[in-house]
Amino acid sequence: MQRARPSFARSRSRLGRLRPQPFREVKRRLEAAGFAETSQKGSHIKFVRKLSGLVDTAIVPKKHEIPVGTLRSILNQAHIDPEEWEKLS
Repeated sequence: MQRARPSFARSRSRLGRLRPQPFREVKRRLEAAGFAETSQKGSHIKFVRKLSGLVDTAIVPKKHEIPVGTLRSILNQAHIDPEEWEKLS
């Protein structure tokens, strides 16, 4: 008899599709989502998107490859879910 998967297991597997990505790819997808590069401090670049009074800000490290945990943090800051992120490719 199979056990039912808890609801969080489905969401975790969906998030599991994320893979480390090069900075260029992250920048391209953020720009496709309406973000613009506004400033840089050291090796971190600030991307901003203004939508009808709301401002989303995402800070992205300019590294050769951005790890999955950092990418999840960027997506949370940008209010982009992983499914939408995949569609931006």
